[in-house]
Amino acid sequence: MPDNDYLIIILAVATLAIVLVVAAYFRRRVAQSKGDPRRSSFTEHHGGPPRPNRPGTEH
Repeated sequence: MPDNDYLIIILAVATLAIVLVVAAYFRRRVAQSKGDPRRSSFTEHHGGPPRPNRPGTEH
């Protein structure tokens, strides 16, 4: 049964390593897209000032 104890630890560490690698990959993709003209034009032409609150919803 000691093999199962090591197996669980190895699987946990491997899962954590995979999650960290995937997170780093997507973080790098987002950082590279910051200066992308397609992304910039999308954020330029979409969105605007926030809409006013509906009457009666002021706090």
